[in-house]
Amino acid sequence: MSKHIEKVKKQLTEISEVVNSFKSEAVQLKIVEKLLDIIIDSDKGETEATELFNKKTHKQKSDHDENIFAHDRKKPGATKVLNQLLSTDFFYTPRSIASIANYCKDNFDSDFKTSELSGILLKLANEGKLRRERSQDNNRFEYVSL
Repeated sequence: MSKHIEKVKKQLTEISEVVNSFKSEAVQLKIVEKLLDIIIDSDKGETEATELFNKKTHKQKSDHDENIFAHDRKKPGATKVLNQLLSTDFFYTPRSIASIANYCKDNFDSDFKTSELSGILLKLANEGKLRRERSQDNNRFEYVSL
């Protein structure tokens, strides 16, 4: 058993750079799962007929996995949502991070934490796409179009 674990560790080390090149943890996880399935199948020494059967089953599983990814694609991430809002008149009035999060929840069905949005908003401000200013009312940052 420990030989098998050592072999898997070595193989994971070899592929880690490629897997880590993907930004999405969900994609990384799917790749590792698929690779582990292949490694396990190859270690079992399946016959060609069984492999053919598995390819057909694996194809059906892949179609299911693509549907899962398609479902994930329906909900855009925080960066995409904020960039979409930039192209509208949403930021014509100053907006707090909390109000942006609430708007995203109501209009995009995306429940972003304010901590998820703050870094992206700061980046947009640093890139000159938004202006970041302190609110006179509560001394918190607000974001407005330039």
